[in-house]
Amino acid sequence: MIPKRRGLILAALTVTTLAACNPGGLSAEKRGAFAPGTKPGAEAVDGLLVGHRLMEAGEYELALKAYYRAAGQHGATAEILSGIGSADLKLGRLNQAEQMLRRATEADQTFVPAWNNLGVVLMERGKYAEAARVFKLAFALDSGESDAIKQNLKRALAKIEEPGYAAPQDKQFTLVRKGVGDYLLLTKH
Repeated sequence: MIPKRRGLILAALTVTTLAACNPGGLSAEKRGAFAPGTKPGAEAVDGLLVGHRLMEAGEYELALKAYYRAAGQHGATAEILSGIGSADLKLGRLNQAEQMLRRATEADQTFVPAWNNLGVVLMERGKYAEAARVFKLAFALDSGESDAIKQNLKRALAKIEEPGYAAPQDKQFTLVRKGVGDYLLLTKH
C-alpha cells in the first residue's frame, strides 16, 4: 500500500510541477497558451473588423460568419452587406454575391466599395455592359480618386468595345483587396 501512495504523491507532484511551468502558473488567471482567458465584462471584437481581417487572410467562410455576426450586432449596413457579398464572391457564389452587393448599394447608394464589388461580380458573370455602368457610377462617386476602379472600368469598356479583347478561357479574374472594402479586379494566366 505504501508504494501506491508514493506513486500517487509522485504523480501529484509531477502534475503540480508541470502546471507551475505553464505561463500563468497555478494562479487563477489563465493567460497561458493553452488556457486563454477573457476578462469578465470585456467587449468582444467587432465582427466587421474580424471579417475584414479574415478576408485578408483568405479565410472566406470564417469571414462570412463574422460578417453575419456583425449584421446581428449592427444591422445590415452597406459595409457589412458588401463584406458578405465579397466573401460570397471569393467562395464562387456569384448569385449570392450579386444579391448581397445589390442590397448593399440599396442600403447606401454612395458606398463606393459596394458598387465596385458589384461591378467585379458582373464582370465574372459576363455582364460587361452592366459592369461598365456600375464601374462608371463607382468612379464618379469616388471622384476618380481610385486607380483600382479606373482599371476595372477600362477592362469592362474594353470587353464591350472589342469582344476579341476577352481573356482566353484559361484566364480567370481575381479580386484583390486594396484597403478597407476596396477591391481590384485582376486577370490570372
